[in-house]
Amino acid sequence: MPSKSIDNAFTARSDRGAAGDPTYAGALSFMRRRYSKKAAGADAVVWGIPFDAAVSNRPGARFGPQAIRRASAIFDNDPQYPFGLDLFETLSVVDYGDCLLDYGDHGKTPAAIEKQAAKILKSGAFLLSLGGDHFVTWPLLRAHAAIHGPLALVQFDAHQDTWPDDGRRIDHGSFVGRAARDRVIDPARSIQVGIRTHAPEDCGLAMLYGHEVEEISAGEIAEAILKRTAGARAYVTFDIDCLDPAFAPGTGTPVAGGPSSAKILSVLRKLGALDMVGADVVEVSPPYDHADITAIAGATVAMHYLGLLAERKLRRR
Repeated sequence: MPSKSIDNAFTARSDRGAAGDPTYAGALSFMRRRYSKKAAGADAVVWGIPFDAAVSNRPGARFGPQAIRRASAIFDNDPQYPFGLDLFETLSVVDYGDCLLDYGDHGKTPAAIEKQAAKILKSGAFLLSLGGDHFVTWPLLRAHAAIHGPLALVQFDAHQDTWPDDGRRIDHGSFVGRAARDRVIDPARSIQVGIRTHAPEDCGLAMLYGHEVEEISAGEIAEAILKRTAGARAYVTFDIDCLDPAFAPGTGTPVAGGPSSAKILSVLRKLGALDMVGADVVEVSPPYDHADITAIAGATVAMHYLGLLAERKLRRR
């Protein structure tokens, strides 16, 4: 189809409707959404958090938001599979750009992320965050829990992230335990999917290990998530290393034996009944990626979040 426009991220006059940029050209916002620092009136806001100083293995996730935005260009113009919708005929979505952080003072990072997230959430928009390493989920959870109370956490991950924590660490492997202890999440309504490592404690969260995910259907996984969350307000965090390295090589701590992108996307597709109040995609590390495999997977997860929101809005009309 001939291009209808160029640089929709800057030239769009509305936050709705598909853009017409050529896939290979144009300003690279997430799914060509208009860049704006005004969240008021938007149904959803996409926000990058380029931080990777908390990693325990390979760095590079600070480049994740850029890579996910670039990969998302493949979604422009067509109705989005598997939703069969132009999502932006239903949803008003803006790309808010990135979080401003001081690279020389990591001690200020948690408060900076939480404060900027809280400003966006004050608008009433759904916040879809693009990491960054998994530590960024900690201040995001705090910002969301300040509005909704203790959250059900739905975590797609190869790691439990419940390692010992003194409450001050800048560490992508301990934030879940901290969130459970501080009652930011409700462990009795929380579940981790795809786990392929052992931490000293589970902090009361339910788990589906990698081999269990392999042995049951996507429908059964979704059913387990919905049963565990039991209608509670939920935050969904997707560490891209939940996927097997064959489907997401570009990540800091890859673990063999994970599910395919097809299976986990099918799980997400079946979570329409989940009361999702916030979500993120983290740990995409472009320096270890090949042909944008991992970035495409991350962008597709993010698109699925928006698809679920669009369907929810249509149901409520």
